[in-house]
Amino acid sequence: MVDNAHVLFKANDRSYFAILKKEIRALAHTLNFNERQNGEIDIVVAEMASNLVKHAGGGQILVKLVRHNDNDGIELISIDNGSGIADINKMVRDGESSKSTLGLGLGAMKRLCDTFQVYSLKNWGTIILCRKYVTGFKLHIKPPIAEIRSVVIPKPGETKCGDRFFYIENKNHIKLFLADGLGHGAEAARAVQEAGVAFSSCQELDPPEILRYINSAVRKTRGLVGMVAIFDIAQKTWNICGVGNITTKINGPTASKNYLSYNGIIGLNLPRIMSGQHIVHEKGQYMVMCSDGLRSRWDTLKYTGILRCDLTILAASLIKDFTRATDDSSVAICKINT
Repeated sequence: MVDNAHVLFKANDRSYFAILKKEIRALAHTLNFNERQNGEIDIVVAEMASNLVKHAGGGQILVKLVRHNDNDGIELISIDNGSGIADINKMVRDGESSKSTLGLGLGAMKRLCDTFQVYSLKNWGTIILCRKYVTGFKLHIKPPIAEIRSVVIPKPGETKCGDRFFYIENKNHIKLFLADGLGHGAEAARAVQEAGVAFSSCQELDPPEILRYINSAVRKTRGLVGMVAIFDIAQKTWNICGVGNITTKINGPTASKNYLSYNGIIGLNLPRIMSGQHIVHEKGQYMVMCSDGLRSRWDTLKYTGILRCDLTILAASLIKDFTRATDDSSVAICKINT
């Protein structure tokens, strides 16, 4: 499965709201939402954009199409660098406002969406996550083996993204692949798309062999860097291997460790000798992979209480604080729920 890149919209001025709503509605119309649902999405977008301008002096809205248990939906993420929300539960209640308005914004988002979460820190800002599905969200289902989330955005000004995240889940293994095409734009996007096709078709379970398979498939592209991680569900172990500047960290209750990639470029000069790194899983452990579109000195431990939220909020927080804005940026996170 490929996890689509987000489309990024700036919400810094009310004069842009009509265009923002129109473009997000066009994305939603590619799914089978009915007229009422499309109207509800319009309301959520309007409230997000209005809150960003009124309470934070502007910000960003990230949008992508998602799928959960064969149910299509749309994901909306609001990001700002404002003063934060002191009491989230209070502000979600209708009638509460810090700006002498009706105070219906957060409450409306919560009522109209299947997923609604808010994360905020004082003098840091706020991230709001909303998801709405075509047939609603089924609560009474077996929890997944893993929570896998990503936020991937193109370089500002580009319509094609040269970063991409792919993953495959089955009863025996979870396979992850974060890819970053050289440069940015259409040719970088083509390189990672062909790499994703090769990753999806490869039957190998050894990360170095998967990288060699991808290397053969993308020789006619400009090349890429990437990290492959395989989780063996029965053995409860990770096996990871990467080429190029993908930052990978595994954080756990007892230890946190960075994992280095081999020097080289997939499709151009792959190292002749590579071996995977094996990590024993422990409860509460999670893996974070980032492209070099983010500055490397990030630390997830600074975000107090964030692991109680959907991992998308952690990924968005890293994008918020560490993206260079001079290249495509991507964060992928996986947490095993066993």
